[in-house]
Amino acid sequence: MHTYELMVIIHPDLDDEAVNQAMDKIKNWIETGKGKITEIQEWGKRRLAYPIQKQYEGLYYLLNLELDPANNAELERNIRILEPVMRYMLIAK
Repeated sequence: MHTYELMVIIHPDLDDEAVNQAMDKIKNWIETGKGKITEIQEWGKRRLAYPIQKQYEGLYYLLNLELDPANNAELERNIRILEPVMRYMLIAK
């Protein structure tokens, strides 16, 4: 198991229920890959450095997690096709 940071930017125009559903899906994918989330930080709505999908703001979430490196590709593939996610970045600590 390696430790990772996952930064996720979610579309700001979604209601709380849709945002929670998207985050629950991400958490479920991590747990399905036999990973463990150690901390979740909700940074809230922040201004983007440049427009993404014609949006100037996004909802930021930072997840610290432990995950087997073999499951990284599957997690990234699932996050990439998740509609509410505008951008994400998974980095090793």
